Amino acid sequence: MNRELIESLEILEKEKDISKDTLLEAIENSLITAYKNHFGKSDNVRVTIDRETGDFSVIAEKTVVEQVEDPVMEISLTKAKMIDTLYEPGDIVNVPIQSKEFGRIATQNAKNVILQKIREEERKVLYNQYYDKEKDIVTGIVQRYIGKNVSINLGKVDAVLNEKEQVRGEVFQPTERIKLYILEVKDTPKGPRIMVSRSHPELVKRLFEAEVTEVKDGVVEIMSIAREAGSRSKIAVLSHNPDVDPVGACVGLNGARVNAIVSELRGEKIDIINWSDNPAVLIENALSPAKVISVVADADERSAKVVVPDYQLSLAIGKEGQNARLAARLTGFKIDIKSESQARENGDLYQLENNLEEEYPQDLDIEQEEYTEDLAAEQVDDYSADQDMEQVENTEDQVMEQDDIYMEELDEEME
Repeated sequence: MNRELIESLEILEKEKDISKDTLLEAIENSLITAYKNHFGKSDNVRVTIDRETGDFSVIAEKTVVEQVEDPVMEISLTKAKMIDTLYEPGDIVNVPIQSKEFGRIATQNAKNVILQKIREEERKVLYNQYYDKEKDIVTGIVQRYIGKNVSINLGKVDAVLNEKEQVRGEVFQPTERIKLYILEVKDTPKGPRIMVSRSHPELVKRLFEAEVTEVKDGVVEIMSIAREAGSRSKIAVLSHNPDVDPVGACVGLNGARVNAIVSELRGEKIDIINWSDNPAVLIENALSPAKVISVVADADERSAKVVVPDYQLSLAIGKEGQNARLAARLTGFKIDIKSESQARENGDLYQLENNLEEEYPQDLDIEQEEYTEDLAAEQVDDYSADQDMEQVENTEDQVMEQDDIYMEELDEEME
């Protein structure tokens, strides 16, 4: 019978992931509780259970006295002598207690103690299991709608997808499998309460980590994410290996990797750009696919002025300002976008050019030197050409003069 108890505990350990030693301790405590409920005290009781065989014993430690006043704590000298003739008053006698002596109520209370301990340990195991997955993604099965919230089964526990964490327009069917981002895990008397999200930006990051090996290994790092759930996301990536193209790694062969993520997000568009420590370059990349004429960024004020071609203004701003808004979130800069004609009218373009001259004077000097050298070379070429023409003209004049002299001499001889 006791061996069956150990086997049952081992099965329970595998199914519930509760330690067998913890369950045995719960049984020991339940026997102590039963003893206390039956006899009124448990200060002198000791319970031991063999971890291999399951054999257990309940021992009450009683003091030998001449006259018994408290039968729970004391034993008469006569009864002690019946156990061992060497006992004297004041000695401690270990008296075995048969569990069959416990009453029905005490036994029921002991059973409740065991069940309560199992439930507590089960809740603790589930909490620890999902607490380790906090800020990570899991796969869940849609169960049903509870008002505007959705109940999701995560395997051993249910989670709640609140309305504010849902993506607008997404509708789920029962038994449908979806990816979720675990926001928070709380420990409650009824078990762990798990809050999940489908709209959190970190969901996109975790999906890329699961899909792109380079991101998971740390070769490619996702530096920043801006997301408008259900519509468009922008991510900035950086490669720690010069031989690895971060954007190409995330896109995959023929777009296989990014398309898998887009499919999981139900068609949400994803823009992948290169990260740069230069704010101006980062902002230019973030406004992709729009082309940029110039960017002047103030790192202290966290603001930037951007000039784009007239025909690119609407593309840079995006539908309802989405592209500019996501670029601002991605970079952390307040971005002021103007068309080229607007910038010229306001004098911003001239100011931007001056700022560039102040920022890169050495480059401009080099350009000026190159321009001067080119101009000088052209002048030399022009001078050489003019000199050659003049020499040719002088040579022709000399030939003409010699011809005239020769003709005069010939006329004289004939005369």
